[in-house]
Amino acid sequence: MDFDLTWTLLGLPLAFVLGWLASRFDLRQLRLDNRQAPKAYFKGLNFLLNEQQDQAIDAFIEAVQSDPDTSELHFALGNLFRRRGEYERAVRVHEHLLSRGDLSQLDRQRAQHALALDYLKAGLLDRAQEALLKLENTPFEAQARLALLANHERSRDWAEAALTAQKLAKSKQGNFDGRLAHYLCEQSATLLTAQRPAEAKALLLQAIDTAPSAARPRLELARLTASEGAADQACDILRACIEAAPTALPLIAGPLAGYGMACGQAEGVLELLKTRYAQTYALDVLDAIVLLEASLPQPSPSARDWYVRHLEREPSLVAAAKWIAGEKLEHEQFHPQVQRALDHAVKPLMRYRCAACGFEARQHFWQCPGCQAWDSYPARRIEEL
Repeated sequence: MDFDLTWTLLGLPLAFVLGWLASRFDLRQLRLDNRQAPKAYFKGLNFLLNEQQDQAIDAFIEAVQSDPDTSELHFALGNLFRRRGEYERAVRVHEHLLSRGDLSQLDRQRAQHALALDYLKAGLLDRAQEALLKLENTPFEAQARLALLANHERSRDWAEAALTAQKLAKSKQGNFDGRLAHYLCEQSATLLTAQRPAEAKALLLQAIDTAPSAARPRLELARLTASEGAADQACDILRACIEAAPTALPLIAGPLAGYGMACGQAEGVLELLKTRYAQTYALDVLDAIVLLEASLPQPSPSARDWYVRHLEREPSLVAAAKWIAGEKLEHEQFHPQVQRALDHAVKPLMRYRCAACGFEARQHFWQCPGCQAWDSYPARRIEEL
């Protein structure tokens, strides 16, 4: 008994010392590992802040290899790949995250959302839609629906886009009335191409009810009505459009002048445009006024003097070029060269510019071809901005 007790008394300190040494070794190793992982992480972050993405990716890969269970590093790495356009590598990173069994529910949903964005950026719209639909009833539902809306727009599936916009509106994610009106106009254009004008007109009327202050549905309804031989009704529609969407007057003035001349209402339309021009001084309204005055039974000999009066209020190279085009110069033989130079100079000023991305175009777009934003083109041209 004494022998056993002695060895027990001797073994206890020894076991304590060995245990202490083992814990010190594990702690030292843990500290070393923890030092290495943050060092690689912060190195990658430093590269990222200095816009050195190649070096940042190398540093994050090193950090992930040191600690493969770190989900945040995987997310950072996947986002970097996506930003660089390396969508296949981004997909692999996010699919690896989804395959992990220890991932929390929130991180799994986050990875699903990131994967859907990878597919969207890569142009894989079918896969993107499938991935986004899996985010219903999750914290990422609103973001997924917005991405899904953009997906439907890119694929020109206007019916599905309308349903998604309605869901977003019901969930208080914003006002989508304007977009819904555009979707109805797009569907109406498809029906017109298929020679179904009655159904197209019904959709345009629905678009007006959806967004009463939107100019596009009324403009397209007026065009459709005029094509059916009812120019007087088209005039009435555009008169109402001016009241509902006064900022769109430069887009309305030209068609209104044309319909007014077609149905014998040129004088009434002219008076309306003169009144509105006094409030806006818009070039397109000015052109419509000059056109209408020239079309009257007794044309005004000073119709083009409107351009001179415009120059007194607003310095405009466009107005100056249009006035000079009809004038006799002292050295008339040089007039064609001068006019050609002026016309060339004013071309860039006659374009429309997207307020969201700066994309310029010779015609007005309801959806920017560059950034896909809706209603981002002002009704006025570049010279007037």
